[in-house]
Amino acid sequence: MEGTKPVNKKLAAALSGGAVLVLALSGCGGDDNEKLDSWAKQVCDAVQPQAKKIESANAAIQKETSDNSTPEDVQKTDAQAFQDMSDAYKAIGAAVTKAGAPDVENGEKKQQDAVKELNSISTSYASLKKQVDGLDTKDQGKFADGLKDIATELDKLSKSGNDALRNLEEGEVGQAMARQSSCKAATASAGATQS
Repeated sequence: MEGTKPVNKKLAAALSGGAVLVLALSGCGGDDNEKLDSWAKQVCDAVQPQAKKIESANAAIQKETSDNSTPEDVQKTDAQAFQDMSDAYKAIGAAVTKAGAPDVENGEKKQQDAVKELNSISTSYASLKKQVDGLDTKDQGKFADGLKDIATELDKLSKSGNDALRNLEEGEVGQAMARQSSCKAATASAGATQS
């Protein structure tokens, strides 16, 4: 029977394998577009603290995978981390909503798709938190099995569609975001968690 330790490591691997869907910004330079730059600055400034929150949640789960963690510790840490991630993605969605549609072709559709996706990711993390909260910490075997299921869900979540986010960030929008210092900081910190 698999104990919680290897499963914990799977959970951490699934997380670092791409659950940080924080705006992976691309592009550099390009034509200046004041309206678009202003939109990008508003979104980037709002994303930066959320990127840090996601990074911290990731780090907490990674740290709790040490071999001497009790199921109770793992449960508490993971539940809090998933709650933080859920809140962070919801806040990023709210920031993109508040910023309005970017001043590009199909900007409104791109914005709506991205917000829908961010909210869906937020809901998925909230559901993972419920799953973690419901695990039986008294039974090591059941707890390990439960963690395994969560790691599988997390893995799916990390691979699932952040296409709408990519669409939102392509072309001029990505270039405008790349010009924002707050987005560069958010990208650097998000990239640091990928191992």
